[in-house]
Amino acid sequence: MLKLAKLPDRTPIKLTITVMPDLNGALADYAALYRETYGEKAEVIDLVPAMLESFLAGDRDFAKARKEREAKP
Repeated sequence: MLKLAKLPDRTPIKLTITVMPDLNGALADYAALYRETYGEKAEVIDLVPAMLESFLAGDRDFAKARKEREAKP
């Protein structure tokens, strides 16, 4: 048996969301600050998936609940 397990499905899934004007403004501000910080332009649409991944990875209660759910038969 190989040490590397079979890779999971990596097919991108497109999501469409609607946000309120205040959140849209905050996301635009974040993209501008990102550009100032790293010297690279990044569109909001490119930043949101990374933001969501970071948020979920940092939510310990979510990780715990997800692990408990997966352990159930």
